[in-house]
Amino acid sequence: MAAVHPLHKMVEQRRNGEKVGIPSYCSANKYVLEAALERAKASRRPVLIEATANQVNQFGGYTGMRPKDFKALVTGMAESLGVDESLLILAGDHLGPLTWSDEPEKEAMKKAEDLVREFVEAGFTKIHLDTSMKLGDDSKTEMLATEVIARRGVRLYKACMDSYEKVKAANPDAMRPVFIIGSEVPIPGGAQEAEEGINVTRPEDFRDTVDTYKRIFAEEGAQDAWNDVIAVVVQPGVEFGDAQVFYYDRDDAKALCESLKDYPEIVFEGHSTDYQSRKCLKEMVEDGIAILKVGPALTFGLRESLFALSRVEEELVPEERRARFEDVLIDAMLEEPKNWKKHYHGSEGEIAFARKYSYSDRCRYYIGDEKVQGAIDKLIGNLSEIEIPMNIIHQYLPKQYDKIVSGELAKTPLAMIKDGVAQYMEDYEYAAY
Repeated sequence: MAAVHPLHKMVEQRRNGEKVGIPSYCSANKYVLEAALERAKASRRPVLIEATANQVNQFGGYTGMRPKDFKALVTGMAESLGVDESLLILAGDHLGPLTWSDEPEKEAMKKAEDLVREFVEAGFTKIHLDTSMKLGDDSKTEMLATEVIARRGVRLYKACMDSYEKVKAANPDAMRPVFIIGSEVPIPGGAQEAEEGINVTRPEDFRDTVDTYKRIFAEEGAQDAWNDVIAVVVQPGVEFGDAQVFYYDRDDAKALCESLKDYPEIVFEGHSTDYQSRKCLKEMVEDGIAILKVGPALTFGLRESLFALSRVEEELVPEERRARFEDVLIDAMLEEPKNWKKHYHGSEGEIAFARKYSYSDRCRYYIGDEKVQGAIDKLIGNLSEIEIPMNIIHQYLPKQYDKIVSGELAKTPLAMIKDGVAQYMEDYEYAAY
């Protein structure tokens, strides 16, 4: 018999009055994944790791990985780090026709069904069904009706459960997947343009989503399907763009969060929670936004620590031996601009600044580049060969300095790099546990 899903347990804890949640780490970066797994090993808490549909899909996505490949990557890392695989929760984010939204419904939804099947068959057990986008033959002028969104979502749910039955036939103990729905879904990776403000999901729209899904589940002969749904994606008023962050205001979200009390069997999932303060994150969990999605902030923290160590290298390593990580990264971005060009706007100087420091962190698409990874390896090698003075660590990596002094962090370049990621994870752990 399959065990109870950890996220069902989390929802049950909340029903019992515990203000708990869980961070959801959405990244394929090896340093981010290692940091997340190491923290799970130390805490013995489940770790939720997500792959997005444009990142990992049946055609390889931008990482070149299919769902089974991503799972192998994560489980292989877990094994090498000594992390109990039972602590892993693998999730698929924005699963639906997102990547094929310019195609007609017939073709796009067929590909979406194939997509969700691959995720379930690979062992992903948290599935975000996202059918919120218009497809090629939808009206260009009318809003996409909740009815249409839900019917497409239920179709994908049924494809998932067909695949789960096949998985269970081979392994009776296979974990039953849980589902996230929602018709008001922020785009992956944050806003592309500066915004005037964020519209919080209206309580009536949230209720309409729930009621419509329940009705269509019943119409499709899946009356018990609602038991598999644990969360609805809503917009609680948080978002980020190139240089702006919209912070959570619980007063603005009060009516929305009050409406959740009518549905104790579910929680809210918040997307684009990157860069929220730990106070904001804690308030979100307290208010029912119990699943906190974060992605770009993690690689932003990685980039911060790599830039800081590059400054240390400039002070301590002869010029001819330096890794020049920052230059190599920017060169890679300029050679292949497709992953940032449509996202950054303004003067030449403003765009150059955004390439390095934008909150949307399009740098993350280049960290895995062979030349960029080579520069990282060289940077780590250069700084591993010398004794780094504590005063220069204080200058460029003050948070890591404090942890080294207290004995929490090893005084090595790799440890400091991964702590650039972990400093963001700590905020989520403070909020969720």
